[in-house]
Amino acid sequence: MDKLIYPTLSYNITGILFKTHNKLGKYYSEKQYCDLIEKYLIEQKITYIREQVLPPIFEGEKPGRNKADYIVENKIILEVKSKKIITKDDYYQIKKYLTVMHLKLGILVNFRSAYLHPKRILNSSVKE
Repeated sequence: MDKLIYPTLSYNITGILFKTHNKLGKYYSEKQYCDLIEKYLIEQKITYIREQVLPPIFEGEKPGRNKADYIVENKIILEVKSKKIITKDDYYQIKKYLTVMHLKLGILVNFRSAYLHPKRILNSSVKE
């Protein structure tokens, strides 16, 4: 049986996401959700970097093209969306960020849904 990666931290993040969705509902902008998530991260004394600029992926790429919404405790990438549906491109985006940052776990969440369904995305190329 596989073990859950960062169980306590991911549980706390998921709780913050549900608290945010319960407070704001589904009709706000991504930035507004991120502002409230940030407030809750601070309240819980969880360290994070917001809108972290990622290093260029290939030689010649202009810096600043890729930004992770949150890197939480230098372990988990949290990507926040507020759109009709999550697409494969959103999934590929977080997979790319996990690979570039050499992190094991990403959480992708879309606040536009009536019911929140945070998705855990693993980077299998990173070992313990």
